[in-house]
Amino acid sequence: MAPHILAPTPAGLYCPAGDFHIDPTRAVPRALITHGHSDHARAGHGAVLATRETLAIMALRYGEAFCAERQVAAYGERIRVGGVDVAFHPAGHVLGSAQICVADARQRIVVSGDYKRQRDPTCPAFEPISCDVFITEATFALPVFRHPDTSHEVEKLLSSCRIFPDRAHLLGAYSLGKAQRMMALIREAGWDRPIYIHGAMEKITDYYASEGVDFGEIVKVSASDRARLAGEIVLCPPSAIQDVWSRKFPDPVAAFASGWMRVRARARQRGVELPLIVSDHADWDDLCATILETRCGEVWVTHGEADALAHWASTIGLPARPLHLVGYGDEEEAGVEAPSA
Repeated sequence: MAPHILAPTPAGLYCPAGDFHIDPTRAVPRALITHGHSDHARAGHGAVLATRETLAIMALRYGEAFCAERQVAAYGERIRVGGVDVAFHPAGHVLGSAQICVADARQRIVVSGDYKRQRDPTCPAFEPISCDVFITEATFALPVFRHPDTSHEVEKLLSSCRIFPDRAHLLGAYSLGKAQRMMALIREAGWDRPIYIHGAMEKITDYYASEGVDFGEIVKVSASDRARLAGEIVLCPPSAIQDVWSRKFPDPVAAFASGWMRVRARARQRGVELPLIVSDHADWDDLCATILETRCGEVWVTHGEADALAHWASTIGLPARPLHLVGYGDEEEAGVEAPSA
C-alpha cells in the first residue's frame, strides 16, 4: 500500500507533498488551521491558510502580526498547495471552523478538526465529506456522552431566572463560540432583556455581531453594575465563576454550559449549581454516525477518547488508528482563555 499523504509528527499532522502542517502545536513554516481555538490556532507560523473568519479571530486574539503571511480559504474552494489539493468545508464547531480535505490523484483524506452536528445559529452546519481516510476528534467518544436538545438546557436557565428573580445567574461558557451560541439560543427562547457579558468576551462577541449574528442588547458588565443584576443573565469565562469578580453579584447562581456537565462529579468539583449540557463537540452517537456518513475506508482518531472510538470502528470492520496527538485538549474542561481574551 502506498504511504498516506498525511502523517502524524510531534508537531501535528504533516503533508510532505504540500510541505504543511494542519493545526500544528508549534511554530512551523506553513500551517493550515481548522479553527480559532487556542489549542488548534497558535501564533508564530510563517504562512497560515484558513477561512476568513478564523484568520480574523486569530488576529483579534494574537494581534495582526500573528504570522508572516496569511491566505484566505473560502468554503468549498480547491487550492493547490505543492503536490496536493486542499479544500475547507464547514465543521459546525465555531464561526469559521472547517474540516480540511487533502487529496491527490490516489487518495483523499479529511481532517475534521473539532466539530459538532447539533444546530448552531451562529455558524454554518457540518457537511459530511466522502473520503478514503477520515481523521476525527473524539472529545466525547464514550457512550455515556449523549447530548440533549439544547432547547431543554436553555429552558433550565430561563426557568431558574423565573424561580430566583433575586439572584444573578452567572453562566460560564468558553469565550469563543460557546458564549455566542448560548446568547443566540437564549434569544431564540424568548429572553428579551439585556444579556450581560464579562469583558473577556467583548471582542469576539463584537466580531460575531459584525458578521451578522443578532444577539439583541449586549452589555459589558462594569464594576458598578454587579450588585444590581439580580434576575439577570451574565455570561463569563468558566474560571470567572470562582474568581473574586463573581463575589459582588447578588447571591449568584453558578451555571456552566459544557458537555462535561453530563458528569455530575465535574459539576460538583467546579461548584456548579446549574449544570447545562451544551457542547460544541459531537457526542458519541454523532461521532459514530459521522464516520459512517463519510463512507471512509479507514479512521484515524486525533485526541480525546481515541481508543474507545477506534475500538468501535474496528467492531464494524473499519480499520482504525488512535493517534494520541499531544497538545490538543478540550477548552471547556480547561477553561483556558487566549492571552488577548
